[in-house]
Amino acid sequence: MTAAAERSPALAAGRGRSRQAFLQSESFQGLALISPTLLYALVLLVAPILVVIAYSFWSQHYLTVDHSFTLDNYRAALTEPIYRDLLWRSLYISLTVSLFTVVLAYPIAYFISFHGGRHKGLWLFLITIPFWTSYLLRVMSWKVILGYNGVLNSALMGLGITSEPSTALLYNSSAVIITLTHAWAAFAILPIFVSLEKVDRTLVEAATDLGDGPLRSFLRVTLPLSAPGIVSALLIVMIPTVGDYVTPKLVGGKDGVMIANAIQAQFGKAANWPLGAALSVTTMIVVSLMAGAAVFIIRSAARLAR
Repeated sequence: MTAAAERSPALAAGRGRSRQAFLQSESFQGLALISPTLLYALVLLVAPILVVIAYSFWSQHYLTVDHSFTLDNYRAALTEPIYRDLLWRSLYISLTVSLFTVVLAYPIAYFISFHGGRHKGLWLFLITIPFWTSYLLRVMSWKVILGYNGVLNSALMGLGITSEPSTALLYNSSAVIITLTHAWAAFAILPIFVSLEKVDRTLVEAATDLGDGPLRSFLRVTLPLSAPGIVSALLIVMIPTVGDYVTPKLVGGKDGVMIANAIQAQFGKAANWPLGAALSVTTMIVVSLMAGAAVFIIRSAARLAR
């Protein structure tokens, strides 16, 4: 009994020292710094997604929601031709916009990185100027440019290329692609520029010294090393554009409607939140798979190029 009584204070003191050491450790301090941010992310990001997933397994009966488990919403999202076609159109537009944006952004980022000199900051500043204005205003500007009596039709008629305004420039998927490509250009230029800035210039010089011309040196050294920036630009552009519903509504017309417009309609006028949630979850899953496939393909291509 005496020995046990003597061990108890010693054990308590040992636990106290261990607790004090843990509170003073770098691990605890790191957790203390991360925990508020993690909690914030869980509340504002994970919780809404869980609510949407829960709604997707329920059903709507006029103004009341039946909480009974059902897969009817997913069955409609995957089998109804209108939703299937809208999803494929959205993926096509998103992927096309991503490719066009990266192809147009890469030369600009390359010029700034390799030939910008001491004016790199000025070039980046000039690139961001158009994005000081409202996104809605920039979309409306393209509506004016591509419209029946817009800038582009007037220029074509003034040059004698066409005799009358064309109706094929606006209210179709092409108009959506053009508008989104411009809207997300800067978001593709910046990550590619950062990636190009990290390319070791001595490797480029070594390739030149070993007999590679400018094109071969670019394909074998610069392009593979800048692949992370290309992947980032693709994902930054591809993921948000799938869920864009403002641009298709303003410049897309009936031929440019995307899946986000259907989701917005289900959460709005149709008042069918479970079906809208199922469409949202289905789109998220498909976009995640497409993004993963894009990353795998680009990294494999960069590995083969090396």
